[in-house]
Order: sequence, then C-alpha cells, then structure tokens
Amino acid sequence: MLVYPHDLSIGGSQINAIDLAAAVAAAGHEVIVYGIPGPLVSYIEERGLRYVPARPLKYRPAPSRIVQIAALAQSEHIDLIHAYEWPTCLDAYYGAGLLLKVPLLCTVLSMQVPPHVPASVPLIMGTSDLAIEARKTHRGQVWVIEPPIDVDHDTPFVDGSAFRNKHGVADNEFLVVSVSRLAIDLKLDALVRAIDAVDMLAGSYPLRLILLGDGPAREALTARAAVVNRRHEREVVVLPGADLDPRSAYAAADLVIGMGSSALRALAIARPLIVQGEQAFSEIFEPSTFDLFLRQGFYGLADGAAGAGRLAAQMEELIRDPARRAALGRFGREMVTKRFGLQRAARIQLDVYDRVLANPPLCRFVEALHSARLSLMLEIVNHDPFRKRAKGSREQEILLTVRSGSWPPVLGE
Repeated sequence: MLVYPHDLSIGGSQINAIDLAAAVAAAGHEVIVYGIPGPLVSYIEERGLRYVPARPLKYRPAPSRIVQIAALAQSEHIDLIHAYEWPTCLDAYYGAGLLLKVPLLCTVLSMQVPPHVPASVPLIMGTSDLAIEARKTHRGQVWVIEPPIDVDHDTPFVDGSAFRNKHGVADNEFLVVSVSRLAIDLKLDALVRAIDAVDMLAGSYPLRLILLGDGPAREALTARAAVVNRRHEREVVVLPGADLDPRSAYAAADLVIGMGSSALRALAIARPLIVQGEQAFSEIFEPSTFDLFLRQGFYGLADGAAGAGRLAAQMEELIRDPARRAALGRFGREMVTKRFGLQRAARIQLDVYDRVLANPPLCRFVEALHSARLSLMLEIVNHDPFRKRAKGSREQEILLTVRSGSWPPVLGE
C-alpha cells in the first residue's frame, strides 16, 4: 500500500491519512507513506510507518513525482495507491495508474467536489452531502468516510493543567481554544471572528483566547490580537504558534471553537464545541445540530454578516451555563466514539480497498486528457504573473484589514 497525503504540513487531512495508514498497517498490511517533507514526518515515524520523501515540485500534477511514484510502484510491488486530494491523485494516476495499471483510490476531504479527478477513479468523500454531489458527475464508485479520530489517544483523561500553567491561565479564567492553520483561505474568517467575539465579551468575563497554530496570517492576527489586549489592558488573545500534539490544549479549554478534524478531536476529549466555518458561520454542537454536521461536515457557510455578534452570543450562552457545557462534553465524546472512531473508519476503509482491488477501474485516455486539460488550465491561471500579482495584492489588502479594520473586509475600497 502506498499512501500519499497532499503534503506533510500540519493539517487535518494529512493527520487523518497517517492515522488510517497506521491502522491499516496494524491490521497486517505493508504500508509506505509518500509525501513532500514537512513537520509531520516525525509523526509518521512515531507511528512506525516507512516514509519515502516526494520531490518538492510545485506544479500539479508534478512530472517528477509521476515518475517517482511509478518507479516506487514497480520496485515495491505496490498493490494499491491511496492518494489524498486531487493533485496527489493525478501524480499517481498518470504514471502508476494509467501506464502500469496499479489500482488507485482518492480521498477528498476538501469542501468541494474536484472536477480534476479522472471520472473512473474511485472516491472517498468526507461528508454525505459531498458524496451525493460527486455521484451526480463521477462514473467511479463513491464512498463516505468521515474524518477519523483516535479515541484511544484523544480521551477525556488528557490533562490540561500543564497547558494552563504554561500560558498563565488562572483557575477563574474562562479559556477558549482554537487549533487551526493560520491560513488565509478557509480559516481566516473564523479566526478573525474568534478574536472579535472575545473582544466583545472580555469586558464582562475573565476570558482568554488561545489560537494554537501557524501560517501566513499569523503576523496579521497577532497585530489584531495586540489591539484587543491593549484595549482591555491584559492578555486576552494569545498566539503561541503550532504544536504537533495539541491534546493538552484541547483538554485545558473550557470551550473549543473550530472546524473539521480539530472540532472532532475536541469532542473526543469531551470539550464543548462551537463549530465555525466561513461567511460568519458558527453553531454550537449539540443534539439539535448533530444531523446538520453529519450531512455537511464540521464546517458551514452563513450569510457573511458583519461583526462577530453571532459567535459572541453563542460563546456567552456557554460561559453562563457550566452544566450545559459538561453535558455537551459528554454528548460529544459519546458521539465521536460511536461514529468517528479510528478503528471503525479503518474497517470501512479496508473494505473499500478490497472492493477496489476486486474490481479495479479501467483508466481511459479520454478522461486522462480531460483531467490534464483542466489541470493545465488551472496551472496557467495560478502561474499567470498578472493574476499572481492581483492575488497577492488582494491578500495584502485582506491582511491589512485583519490587523486593525472592520470585518469582513470590503475589497477594492
């Protein structure tokens, strides 16, 4: 088995891929993890998996990785390649899949159905809503495996006291934690609204927000946090950087806010949770919203309303009701254990592997050309100097707003 996460920076999709690879190896299969070097290489080694570094070429698909994967498939007698997200899928498809006929499976945990994946390649989607969308256009088989959580590793027994002591959080302070990439795409709206919501409440409650993570938006978010801290004349918002093992941060929290796998890990550690998304989306995770998140994943889109009033109101509800927080923590742990446990996901995935190997899809040159055309068009757009300059200017404008402006930004004004 060759497992190929899209890169090895710290992120939910990559950690899911590694955890499932370790579970598959524990079931008796030989697993190699292949990927562009990053912080998670040490995590792969801790799980006892063999790692092969990928060549770090930025183009998608990358010719050097196409050749490298095909050579690996031959030399290691690979039976199945499991790629995560569409660029890695194409790297595996054009050499090992198309020419060497090695069966290929692609997992998509992003929040849209990628048109670049060849129509015959079987897909695993992260939510039932996305699987329904994929089946409308995709000829290959489509399964659903929600992001898995190692509930034997992430438990309510994790001790958060050292984390609170390290960051000087007093016993009477209400600690809100977010564990996230500090990225401009997908994450930034939620992160800014988290800072603003805490700003709205910090005058009334002994409140602290710790944003654990790193990324291109960190400097701008730190500047916005500094404005809040000066206004309240105390440390309200802290950005300490990334942590490869954030379990103690979750355990230390009185409330976790976040999305995706981070949200599920918080629930596994029995923390109350507010799920965030983009365009001002936020909802308390509770029995009444459970079905919503099962369908669409732990993420959402709302109306893009100005300000952080919605999130602040939800936070205040939970700050004022410790009994409800405790009940939500118990409910979350029970739900994750039953529905999102790693061993359950591994059993489903092994069954998918058996089905793909029993009935490997036929790769067709027509679909290969179609995917190549779409990818080439995207790469032309991505590397167009005028578009790159415009994108860079737009991102700088967004980050300038993050530093001190109202949110969401009105671009072009």
